[in-house]
Amino acid sequence: MKDVNCAYCMQGELVSQFAYPVCQMDSGFLYVFKEQSHPGRAILAHNKHVSEMIDLTDEERDQFYADVAKAARAIHKVFKPDKVNYGAYGDTGCHLHMHLVPKYKDEYEWGGTFEMNPGRVTLTDAEYEEIAEKLRQAL
Repeated sequence: MKDVNCAYCMQGELVSQFAYPVCQMDSGFLYVFKEQSHPGRAILAHNKHVSEMIDLTDEERDQFYADVAKAARAIHKVFKPDKVNYGAYGDTGCHLHMHLVPKYKDEYEWGGTFEMNPGRVTLTDAEYEEIAEKLRQAL
């Protein structure tokens, strides 16, 4: 069931405020996070409108994590981060999604928790598409 007030469910204009589409994966949809202070940052949003990991069957959960790993491999291949951090939030959004945040030893947040929306780096649609295409090719 989709929630008409949910950006991930409705995709399109709501989600485009903070994310750029990459592709449909087995368990969810992959996006480039528009705030790119961490080059290559992405979000995988589950296909189902559920709030918690425990709302999935074991098989659905396993597939979601397999897709998270697949997306992380693509990020490593394309952006060569020193580490990818993972964050599953949703206090207000309530749609299961995972932030994949590449971290680099020479950047401002190395050794600490990443900021959700630092607002430092935004790109053009052409630049987001370039990132999305590189990730598509690496998947």
